[in-house]
Amino acid sequence: MIYNFKEFESQKIIEHFGDAFFDKVQNDIEFYSNKWGIEILELVDYFSVNCIFKCSSKKFGDSILKINRPCREVFTEYNTLREYNGKRFCNVFDSDIENGVILEECIKPGIRLRDEQSLEKRLNVFSNLFNGLHIEPENPSMYPTYIEWVSRITKYMSGRDDYKELYLYMKKAENICLQISQSYNRKMLLHGDFHHDNILLNDDGEYKIIDPKGVVGDPIFDVPRYILNESEEGISSEKYYEKICTIINSLETSLSIPKKIIKQCYFIEMSMANCWDVEDNAKPDIQSVIMAENIMKSS
Repeated sequence: MIYNFKEFESQKIIEHFGDAFFDKVQNDIEFYSNKWGIEILELVDYFSVNCIFKCSSKKFGDSILKINRPCREVFTEYNTLREYNGKRFCNVFDSDIENGVILEECIKPGIRLRDEQSLEKRLNVFSNLFNGLHIEPENPSMYPTYIEWVSRITKYMSGRDDYKELYLYMKKAENICLQISQSYNRKMLLHGDFHHDNILLNDDGEYKIIDPKGVVGDPIFDVPRYILNESEEGISSEKYYEKICTIINSLETSLSIPKKIIKQCYFIEMSMANCWDVEDNAKPDIQSVIMAENIMKSS
């Protein structure tokens, strides 16, 4: 089957990934449509590292086709889903890792946790999914570690003379990460990007997790990405500060993790997120890092 791209769809793919990747996408659609008996239904209007399509498979049913370049991220996502084998995660149906392609379960109706209006309900869903989730990886060496993530971006920032202040925050975050890792040192298989948009409601009224990065570390490091994504447009700094503190207090109780540790993880993640922005040629928000440090220092 050939998917007929609308002009604006092909333009978005080319702008984000380039002409060569768009050619790959077209060729892959034809090949894997035949291989897996799938009919492409629509392009998902979300462009990060993958080109994503909703589709219907004669063999697997409602599916998600992810097309990427061959890279480690495809390998770790596939293996994370395979290891969890549907335990609170979506299922993975098939793949061609060497070509950067994965076929996964499509969660329907797929309502994002972000769309739940009640903060209390969102926190309950996250906590229920988090508690008892993490497993030991079959082969830890196939995944990056969280500490490696932190150290790699710290090293990168050390060479950026244009963001010296942010580098100092990142260096502090790295030191804190190494310190708390001495006590929180379990080597579990983490999601790595565990937030609202990766938690979807299915037809049975259950929330399922999608899009794991696949990283090894203590489960505490799977908490702060959720907190970061509780930001709201138009909310004042003061109200956001209060909201984050409320969230951390709630998670301390529901996850049985001391709020001091959650605050430290939040600072680490906020620092790292802004450094990743620099690496991606986006403008960082140094004030958000300063606020995370103030929250970390608060009682």
